Amino acid sequence: MFTIEHEFDATVVTLIDEAEAVEDVTITVFDDGARVEQLDERTGKVQTVVLSTAQLRDLRAALDLPEGTYRLRRVKD
Repeated sequence: MFTIEHEFDATVVTLIDEAEAVEDVTITVFDDGARVEQLDERTGKVQTVVLSTAQLRDLRAALDLPEGTYRLRRVKD
């Protein structure tokens, strides 16, 4: 399950683990990248990963590709 909220400067997606095996993951997407956050149950602190727009593009492509090493190139019109 997930929720989507549109804020003034970002879109916030929260991924909810209905089985409650892991903590919820919050992804905040800005014009220049995204922040992924999850509570670390062991420390009680929120862990944060920041991705650039290029890294987000690569992640999106990687979800549909087989194992290997890739470099995406922009096709000029």
